[in-house]
Amino acid sequence: MSVKLKPLQALTLLQSVALAQVREDMCDLTTRQMAVLLTIYLEPPPHTVRGLASRLNVTKPVITRALDSMGRMELVSRNRDPDDGRNVLIKRTVKGALYVESLGDLIIAKSRELPF
Repeated sequence: MSVKLKPLQALTLLQSVALAQVREDMCDLTTRQMAVLLTIYLEPPPHTVRGLASRLNVTKPVITRALDSMGRMELVSRNRDPDDGRNVLIKRTVKGALYVESLGDLIIAKSRELPF
């Protein structure tokens, strides 16, 4: 299914969602952190630092910094891969799943407010 939005509508939706996130005191994520988080939650695991860096076309330190921040927010967790100690596996958390679900609900709600 395809949604047809004009550029102004798309930007208005983005602004509306961002304002609601600020007003509702949701986790404050950068665009890069949001891309990492949504990749973890919307694409099938396993997720590794190396794999995420490749998928997002950024360096491993960029992913590590994003994961550090999101780990403090309890949106993701990290553990060493028991099969290969060089790899770090990124795990979803209950708090992260609830955040992503509420973000989806927020986007749907705000999209319904758009004038079409």
